[in-house]
Amino acid sequence: MILCFSHLRWNFVHQRPQHILTLASTANQIVYFEEPLFEVVPQAFMRSNDVSQSIRVVTPVLPVGTTPHAADAVQRRFLDTIVAATHQDRLTTWYYTPMALRFSDHIHCDVCVYDCMDELSAFKDAPPELVQMERRLLERADVVFTGGQSLYEAKRSLHRSIFPFPSSIDFTHFHQARAGGVDPIDQADIPHPRVGYFGVIDERLDADLVAQTAMKMRDVHFVILGPVVKIDPKGLPRSENLHWLGSKDYAELPRYLRHWGAGWMPFALNAATRYISPTKTPEFLAAGIPLVSTAIVDVVRTYGAEGLVEIADADDVEAKLRLVLARPRDHLWPQVDAYLLDMSWEKTWSAMADHIEHARSTRSILPFRRSA
Repeated sequence: MILCFSHLRWNFVHQRPQHILTLASTANQIVYFEEPLFEVVPQAFMRSNDVSQSIRVVTPVLPVGTTPHAADAVQRRFLDTIVAATHQDRLTTWYYTPMALRFSDHIHCDVCVYDCMDELSAFKDAPPELVQMERRLLERADVVFTGGQSLYEAKRSLHRSIFPFPSSIDFTHFHQARAGGVDPIDQADIPHPRVGYFGVIDERLDADLVAQTAMKMRDVHFVILGPVVKIDPKGLPRSENLHWLGSKDYAELPRYLRHWGAGWMPFALNAATRYISPTKTPEFLAAGIPLVSTAIVDVVRTYGAEGLVEIADADDVEAKLRLVLARPRDHLWPQVDAYLLDMSWEKTWSAMADHIEHARSTRSILPFRRSA
């Protein structure tokens, strides 16, 4: 069994955890343990959702007003129940958030994995103790994966067995956007040309750059898909050629992308974006969308260096967007397809599984036992 601790809701945005753990579930039972929800309930309970025969999402539901100490104690008790109920011989703990150690550090496992997607300590509203908790997790983990090359370089001296796994691509899914199809209803009346963005809308998005660019390019309409988190939606720029269409299901994305003339990743250059390796970069490219990005390090030295993504700042973003809008849509498809050929999530999971199995075979620990 893989017992995964995550700060991300399973049904929030379909991204790295869902891709990897869905593949892992073909040979493992998965329990995806989310951060708690606080609701008006008389007592704490576990809300379970079987999203497949081998993936169960567990969400602790705690009464409003539960203290952090009490929340940790309740979640520790819930974990003991989950681990005691499993009849499998092997247990892998998988962490996306170091904060989960507060209530899970008593669990004995065969292998402990830390899949470090981002530098979470640099994100808005990060817990002050996050850096200390990550140090503890790095001491405990048998193998560490990072969500990009820059993040790997920043952390490789902190662990003996750490490996970079940048964002991969579900090529077949996004490739659908290269074929024709009916425009979604909420996008159908938006004039062309269109420039689009999809993803979480938070402090990593450069709202000022979006506003300035929309003002300069009045003839272009900017479509933005995704949930707004950690920032006030009222503070987002508004204009007649800016269209905030909200969150969309992963399955729906190709239907929107096929009707965009270009893609744009207007990330702010700040601490929260220093180490990101955006999953949407290969997704845009697989969809056949010409792409412009701000100077995110991992994008610049991979896709930018290969000439697959135009890199722009505030001074030349209009010129770069007009450049890609003027190109034939299939201008770079042969080069893009060749570059993405070996970047499947299946290949990523296979390599991860090999590292985990190696850690399992070489780890020297006490005989496995479930938590008391």
